[in-house]
Amino acid sequence: MDAFKRSTPWTIAAQAETDAAPEVVPAEPGARRLSAAPAPKARAVPAIDVSEVTIAGHAQDIVLRLYRPQGASNLPVLLYFHGGGFVRGALDDGEAASRFFAKHLPALVVSVGYSLAPQFPFPTAPEDAHRAALWVLTRARAFGGSAKRIVAAGHDAGGQIANVLAFIGRDRGDVKLAAQALFAPMLDPSLTRLGDEARLASDISASECAACYRAYLPEAAQRMHPYAAPLECTRLAGLPPTFIVTAQNDVLHIEAEKYAARLIEAGVRTHVMRYPSVSHAQIGAHQDALAEAVRFFRCCFEAGTHS
Repeated sequence: MDAFKRSTPWTIAAQAETDAAPEVVPAEPGARRLSAAPAPKARAVPAIDVSEVTIAGHAQDIVLRLYRPQGASNLPVLLYFHGGGFVRGALDDGEAASRFFAKHLPALVVSVGYSLAPQFPFPTAPEDAHRAALWVLTRARAFGGSAKRIVAAGHDAGGQIANVLAFIGRDRGDVKLAAQALFAPMLDPSLTRLGDEARLASDISASECAACYRAYLPEAAQRMHPYAAPLECTRLAGLPPTFIVTAQNDVLHIEAEKYAARLIEAGVRTHVMRYPSVSHAQIGAHQDALAEAVRFFRCCFEAGTHS
């Protein structure tokens, strides 16, 4: 089974526990509210209001799905990017992680429906991410968010996109992330640092990764661009504090951990954890990993770390 096509196993349960009747928030043109079920009175579970907004992306309109704890304001904003190897995936694939962050950080989570290859190859996805971040800077307050505290997270290809957003924001000087959390990110189109898929019992293969990169980076020269190959980048200084999450049963864990070492060498505050007996597909919604990311983000906020 193609691991990139798997959906998180507890999305439905998480939604049942956290949905609630939405509080009225300032209207956004084109916004569409999704959740409306009352929260169970017997459980002290934060109610999450969910809505969608369509914005202009790099090559086409894209959808942002917003998760907001009811009644909360001045929330940090977390931009979330789903997985799918740059060629698959949808907002529903980020549902579990987005709800977890909205509930436990808590935060206004903006899950980004970025454009997919091969129809929209590089650099469309990272440019969509940047457009979403610019939207946050101007519109987050209307949904209870504070543009003064912006973080990013993503799984698989979404992990790379989150990281590249940090590159773009640093280089263009307009979006400053307070921190980022990368879950089993795809960082190396050369695929020269992959683990042994048979020994690791990996749920994704080198051939699957290669097919994804061919679709996303159709021109050979693109595979060395720092916004497409973060592991090859020589300019890592100035990136935000970074939490890198890896899974033992994943061919990508070696390159992610090498990237963590390079960030540390560049002076970037970096926290890396490998989770045993967890696959690439599972790590994106692994509750212990998500909880550790919440702790990491909170520490960054409390320390006032914005570099």
